[in-house]
Amino acid sequence: MKKKFIDLFAGTGAFSIALENTGTYECVFANDMEKSSRDTYTLNHGDGVFVHGNLLDIPVSDIPPHDLLCGGFPCQPFSIAGDKKGFDDPRSNVFWKIVEILKHHTPETVLLENVKNLCSHDKGNTFRVITQALEECGYHIRCQILDTSKMTHVPQHRERIYIVGFRDPGLAERFTFDFPSVDVQDVRTFLEDAPDKKYYYTNRVKVFDAVDKGVQKEGVIYQYRRYYVRENKSNRCPTLTANMGGGGHNVPLIRTGEGVRKLTPRECFNLQGFPRDFKLPPISDGALYKLAGNAVSVPVVTQLAEKLKTLVAIST
Repeated sequence: MKKKFIDLFAGTGAFSIALENTGTYECVFANDMEKSSRDTYTLNHGDGVFVHGNLLDIPVSDIPPHDLLCGGFPCQPFSIAGDKKGFDDPRSNVFWKIVEILKHHTPETVLLENVKNLCSHDKGNTFRVITQALEECGYHIRCQILDTSKMTHVPQHRERIYIVGFRDPGLAERFTFDFPSVDVQDVRTFLEDAPDKKYYYTNRVKVFDAVDKGVQKEGVIYQYRRYYVRENKSNRCPTLTANMGGGGHNVPLIRTGEGVRKLTPRECFNLQGFPRDFKLPPISDGALYKLAGNAVSVPVVTQLAEKLKTLVAIST
């Protein structure tokens, strides 16, 4: 019998992809309040388990029993690119909803993801509150900052904190964040052959001169950082963000024979490690960029899922 899990703040369903691909887990409940998430998740996973709406409005008794709770809870309250309001931001209230769910359902395992800055927010006090709350729920906590480009084949520099909790102290002792070394693929293998012309900068764009001058080499990732262009010497894609579509901070740029362009939504999903046959719904590019920027890296959670699968086998 498969272990049951719930996918909170499901977004594109990256956790669902990774966990279900192990053959050990099945999703019994997925939730997100964004319509674009519902459209994307149900297109790829079906609509049998997805509940659209604010998690704060869903009674914990309406959530099915489960063995694993996972989710990348909203990072904007803690992100260095945001206002860093932490628990003063209403979006952070969902963490206490997670605690409520854990107390009610007592799943064996919890797997959470957030931005690296969560660790240092409010001089570390925010992270201490979070880990203490999870420990008070009966979980033995392991946590580590993982960089996609250092532990997977995907060349995106994306540092995120992963928090894993076990009710069984023996499983917590066995769990490690040790992963095998892999060769990072060339960023060009993640790009489309003939992207639409709309993704190229033209002289009708205010920043065209700066971008055209700053992005010199073909096939190399650059970053537009609001006021200037910077070459990524490692040729790793910078961290993909939710505001890429609006010309916000850290927009990845690349030059081809056609000119300078930003990455397409499909390329952003590729650089998050989604399968090449992952379906994108007919929604706006802005919504797709937001989904990609907010997603968890599929190959990172895949490795974590495989570790959990091994521990489940040991414990049964």
